[in-house]
Amino acid sequence: MRHALLLAPFALLLAGCGLKPLYSGGSGGSVAATLSNVEVAPIDGKSGWLMTNALRDRLAADGTPQYRLDVRLDDSIAGFGVRRDDSVTRERRTLRARYQLVNLTDGSVLIDATAGSDAGIDVVQSEYATIAAENTALERLSGIVADQIVARIALYAQRRPTP
Repeated sequence: MRHALLLAPFALLLAGCGLKPLYSGGSGGSVAATLSNVEVAPIDGKSGWLMTNALRDRLAADGTPQYRLDVRLDDSIAGFGVRRDDSVTRERRTLRARYQLVNLTDGSVLIDATAGSDAGIDVVQSEYATIAAENTALERLSGIVADQIVARIALYAQRRPTP
C-alpha cells in the first residue's frame, strides 16, 4: 500500500506531460493515412533494392499517392582491424540515406533529412562466410534505416497542421 502511495504522484505527472500515441486512431488515423499515401521512388543498386522493399513494406501504400519519397544511398565497407601481415580482421559496413518527402501536388519538399546506421563484421578465412556476413549486414541495415525514415515521416504527419 505504501508503494502505491509513493508512486501515485509520478503517475499523475506522467498523465499530464502531454504524451500522445504516434499512431493514435489506428489505421484510420492521420499518421497511418499519410504513410499509406507515400510512394517510394526507385533506388539504384542492390542496397537500393533492399531499401525500396523495406520502405514499401513499412509504408503499405494504397490508392493514389500524395507524396513521393526520394532516397539516395551511400553504402560503404571499411576495414579497421588489421593484423601484422596487413590482413583485415574487422569491417564496418555503413549505410547512410539522404531522403526527401515531396508533395506531388505542388512539388514542394516537406522533409529533407538523413538517416543511417552501421554494423561490424568479422572477417574470417572463408571468403564465402565474409561475403555472407556483409550481405546479412546490408539487409539488417536496410531495415534499420527504413525504420528511421518511416518514423521521421510519421512524426511529420503527426505534427503538421491540419488543412
